Amino acid sequence: MTTHEYAAGATPNPTPTSPPPLPPTRRKPPGGRDRYLDLLRSIALVRVVVYHLFGWAWLTVLFPSMGVMFALAGSLMARSLSRPAWGVIRGRVRRLLPPLWAFSVVALTLMLAGGWNPVKDPDHGGTWGVVDLINYVIPIGAPPFPWHIGSKSGLLEDTWAVQATGPLWYLRAYLWFVVASPLLLWAFRRVPWATLLAPLALTAVVGTGLVAIPGETGNAVSDFAVFGGCWVLGFAHHEGALAKVPRYVAVSASALLMAFGLWWASGHLGPDGWDLNDIPLAQATWSFGFVVILLQYSPSWQELPGRLARWDKLVTLSNNRAVTIYLWHNMLIMATVPIIDQAYNLPFMQSDRAVGVLDSSYMVWMFLLVWPLIGLTIVAFGWIEDIAAKRGARLWPNGVRGKGKSKTQGRGRARDGRVGAGAHRGSG
Repeated sequence: MTTHEYAAGATPNPTPTSPPPLPPTRRKPPGGRDRYLDLLRSIALVRVVVYHLFGWAWLTVLFPSMGVMFALAGSLMARSLSRPAWGVIRGRVRRLLPPLWAFSVVALTLMLAGGWNPVKDPDHGGTWGVVDLINYVIPIGAPPFPWHIGSKSGLLEDTWAVQATGPLWYLRAYLWFVVASPLLLWAFRRVPWATLLAPLALTAVVGTGLVAIPGETGNAVSDFAVFGGCWVLGFAHHEGALAKVPRYVAVSASALLMAFGLWWASGHLGPDGWDLNDIPLAQATWSFGFVVILLQYSPSWQELPGRLARWDKLVTLSNNRAVTIYLWHNMLIMATVPIIDQAYNLPFMQSDRAVGVLDSSYMVWMFLLVWPLIGLTIVAFGWIEDIAAKRGARLWPNGVRGKGKSKTQGRGRARDGRVGAGAHRGSG
């Protein structure tokens, strides 16, 4: 007997039965915001900037940003797919492309002004070089760029174009995942374990040299395999499947998988040592296990607790401007160099001691300067994210409205964790 019939006055069944259980889904805080996930996204962004500035390989082990970000994006995508798939995909693509176009206009203008001719480029020249420019509009492949432009004595090092366009690999991988998500979610709901572990198996094939796929196609397939497990873990998190696994089992299995990843890395160290970005199978297994542990302990905060609350505004800002920060951070890191170099011309910098002090602290000054530059870029270009999401443009969306009125909870939509690599492919 239905609830509606009972409410209308029908005689209830003398032996009441419990209603059938609802499909398992992860409990979300009121308003739909999860500040724990927002905090993870912000930490990942900061870690990516620090990694691309200092190049510390151990950061890829300490916090595998890209795996975390793909998992968060996968969780949000699974949540969105409660609506018709085509509309969700179209919305995700719409929110991704305008910020990319703004970046592409600036980057291509600087490259062309520096003398680069895509038709005559020895690496990307000819008709295909021109056709590949479409990837600055829709990131389905690898965009062309000059490996060297300008001179080593110029304002920027002659490899600045390589560094600036490095982050675009992530947009390609994200786009592939978005398009594949309806099929992946369908498969996960029917054969969850096979769907969850298939990317790791694929990484063992294409990420170890067992099967080599040449060119950018190989890179794209490898990226899809390496981070596919984390994306599907986002599905498991949203669907409640991950919460069904006893914590001690999940943590123990993850620890073993992560140990395998470190063991594999120890025998396959790349030019940068323990940089997992150069070791696909280690990256895939370490990131997978790391993400499982993070999501198993997910407290699902509605507000940042305790001392973390002081970072609330910055967490909100970084989540609302994740695409902007991600796209521009590498270029902004390089922009700190000509600015800091002007200090050598100051009157009190004409002694060897003063020059030595600046030389020894140069990277610290870069770190301190890049954040104001990121802030200026958020003001200059970040509002494009709002237009792409069909909401009112905001210059500094840190959750504060008027005098002390917060709108961090349940206002707008956080970005999908599209953050990640810059100078190094697969950075994270």
